[in-house]
This record gives sequence, C-alpha cells and structure tokens, in this order.
Amino acid sequence: MLYPMYGQGELPQAFCRRAAVKGCIYVLRMPVEALLADEDTGLYRGVRLASGQDLFSQKLIMDPDVVVPQGLASSTPEDSERTLRHPLSIDMGKKVSSDVEKKVARAICITKTSLKLDASNLMIVLPPRSLYPEQATSVRAVQLSSNTAVCPVGMFVVYLSALCNDANQGKTLLTVAMDALFRQLTSENANVDCEENPLKNSDAPNAVHEDQRPVCEWRALYIQDITEGSIHTVSTSPSPDGKLSYNDLFRSTEEMFRQMFPGEEFFPAPMNDNDSEVVDPE
Repeated sequence: MLYPMYGQGELPQAFCRRAAVKGCIYVLRMPVEALLADEDTGLYRGVRLASGQDLFSQKLIMDPDVVVPQGLASSTPEDSERTLRHPLSIDMGKKVSSDVEKKVARAICITKTSLKLDASNLMIVLPPRSLYPEQATSVRAVQLSSNTAVCPVGMFVVYLSALCNDANQGKTLLTVAMDALFRQLTSENANVDCEENPLKNSDAPNAVHEDQRPVCEWRALYIQDITEGSIHTVSTSPSPDGKLSYNDLFRSTEEMFRQMFPGEEFFPAPMNDNDSEVVDPE
C-alpha cells in the first residue's frame, strides 16, 4: 500500500509546486469571494478575490462543494468579450441533489495501540454481512503510524470508509465497525497499560479474558457526497470516491483535462538542453 508522507494534504501542495515549475501562478491566503458574470447575459467572466482584485478567464475549475448558479457555467469563450461588472456570491458546502450520485461514510479514530501488535501500518477490510446481517457494503480501515508523519510517536490514526445510500445507513455501519475494532475510552481504561493489566492472565481458573481491542482516544464521523465532475466554461472537479486508492481520481482528472483542453499533452515530458535542435551554421 502506498501512502503519501505527511498525509493526503501533501498531494495538492505537490501539484502546486509542479504547476509552478511549469509556469503556473498560485497565490496563498487569497480566497475567491465571488464569481463575476456578464451584466447583460449573466454568463461567467471571472472571479473576485478577497483583496478586491478581479481576475478574468475563459475557463474556471471549482471544488465540487461549490454550487455554480444555473446558466453561469454554460457560457462560451466568445462571451468573455462582453463588458462585466456584476459579482455573484459563492455558495459553499451545498449541492444540488440531482448532482449527488451516492455517499461515502468516513471516520477518523486515534489510538495509542496498534490494531495488530506486530504491524504499524496496515489495512483491514470488513466484508458485507461480517458485522451484522443488513451490512450491504464493505468497510475499509487504514491504520497509519508516526513513521508516515501523520501523528506523534506512540499514536496511531485509523481511517474508516464505506459506501452508503444515506447518512443514517453510513453512520450505523461505521459506528458498528468502530465498536468492533475499538474499546471506548473510560475512566477505568484511561491510564491502564495493556501490558500491566492483571486480567491478562488466563491460566488461572475463572480468569477474565482481557479485551485486546485498542482504546479509541478520540473519533469523528461524517458523511461525504460523491459527485461527478462537470465540464463547462465553469467546470467542477469530481469528488473523492469511496476507494482507498487514487487510481479512479487520477483517471477522471486526466479525462477532465483532455475534454477541457483537446489536443494538449497531459503532463508533457520536460525538455532539456540535449533535446533542443542544433542548427548547422553552414
């Protein structure tokens, strides 16, 4: 299993650095506050930054969490020659229900003990009906340790995900999965080291078998919509899917690039001095 050092947040940074090497410009700490539309047609023309500066373009790619006003995204390059001075505010975090294909339930758990004592980074799959009879989809859990630089030494982060039809189904599924993998933090087990737990001795008659599950120090659960990207003058990128790998996301990103810029090379190989043409002075 391949996983980026310092977490998945390093992927956008890696893209920005590569884009800068290729001649692109990216600006830190300068959010977009509004889309700019033609005052006559209402079609897209540009964006307004938090500094008040207006930037104009023929194309715009946006996060799938941003709702684009209907009709604004269907403008054509010819419309960019019109006069513009009409800003439209951006609606963050809301989607049109028809654009939502399905959902994925995600959870984050922090523990001080590995799910498997002889492994620090691992993946666990809980197949359908392994947790309860109505379980329709698999639950995937990825545990990462401090050697991936995502948490302090002595801690582990476990990410869980599962496809679901609605929020209630997703919350139920991941709650049952977390209860199967972890013990909840209580006053009794907060400061007890499993190596020193007196209940671990199972040789004595009537001994109590210790619960070997790690104690979950903290956890969070949320539901994420999975939406398909759309290609227009104002395009939206596809959201991450329920899979653990990036293959489908990379594939859809390349397809989006080829539709937006037909004939252009995707990640062209860099030219060096040896590739330049030598002209014979004679």
